[in-house]
Amino acid sequence: MGKTQIKKLPNEAELVKEALRVIMIYAEHQGAVKFEPTDSQKDKVEYAYKFLLHEKQIQPLARGQEDQPHYRHKLAMWISRKLPPDHPLLKER
Repeated sequence: MGKTQIKKLPNEAELVKEALRVIMIYAEHQGAVKFEPTDSQKDKVEYAYKFLLHEKQIQPLARGQEDQPHYRHKLAMWISRKLPPDHPLLKER
């Protein structure tokens, strides 16, 4: 079976950055983690995905889709639902 193609959201990279910013603040406030400047983007994305799963904020990815592109897409989808409808990141450029 081939890999499924992910339909990217407009501004997906920026949405992922915003999701990471929000999740890191929330996770640190909860005492769940302390991020370091040396933590890789890859590690932050995976942690953020697993943190949202633990908090029951998102549904788990299907088996075989647990990879960086899918994690990033899931984070972008999550934050896109949290932002107000008129937020600049939700507008196509």
